[in-house]
Amino acid sequence: MTQTPGIVVTGASGRMGQMLIKTISDSDKAHLVGAVEQAGHSWVGRDVGEAMGGAPLGVTVTDQPLEVIARAQAIIDFTAPEATLEFAALAAQARAVHVIGTTGMTPEQIARLGPAARHAVIVRAGNMSLGVNLLVQLTKRVAAALDEDFDIEVIEAHHRHKVDAPSGTALMLGEAAAEGRGVDLADVSDRGRDGITGARERGHIGFSAIRGGDIVGEHEVLFAADGERIVLRHAATDRAIFARGALKAALWGQGKGPGEYDMVDVLGL
Repeated sequence: MTQTPGIVVTGASGRMGQMLIKTISDSDKAHLVGAVEQAGHSWVGRDVGEAMGGAPLGVTVTDQPLEVIARAQAIIDFTAPEATLEFAALAAQARAVHVIGTTGMTPEQIARLGPAARHAVIVRAGNMSLGVNLLVQLTKRVAAALDEDFDIEVIEAHHRHKVDAPSGTALMLGEAAAEGRGVDLADVSDRGRDGITGARERGHIGFSAIRGGDIVGEHEVLFAADGERIVLRHAATDRAIFARGALKAALWGQGKGPGEYDMVDVLGL
């Protein structure tokens, strides 16, 4: 075990945190060295396996991330933007690979990752699954092949607890469509429609967000013209696909030079 990379999971009690811990614990290519939660959380001081309702894993949940990140080779982080920035600084100090699945980061917050990336590997993606990253590449190619006679709409659906919209994956798809068209997404993005909005602007990329139940994640890119439609779609039914992708990214980053990477790099797409 000691020959495999040691990984810290932040936000240990969350849906993704628990799935990551299970995925790492089941893997023979990495081992869990730390589980981090906010100060005052009921899990702090407990064995993370027992806190999850299972057998002990020999890792105690801590609210002191510096201590565990200092002895880790990677940190996997699906938390909140400001927390992610703090973890990025700690990962850079430790020269640990920082895998970021946090969504809802502003362009300014993303830019603030730059200094950390000069010292460590950062792999950041709005979605860690192979299927979604293939969908991103397909979206870029289809958008490049079709002119503005085809309207582009990105439709996404997630569980009721998701706090940001559009999803990070929807924004990835929108960016891919804009890149295929050779435009800046910020200039052509329609984020919401309500009331008398007027006719749809030619060349714009629209976003719609659905929230309800326990939907893991569904994304659709619609190319609609007069008389025909093309639909690219991905549906996630198990959160484990994101955990497996994140672990793959953490392992891929071992030995790489400092810098900012994404899942396209990890998957070689």
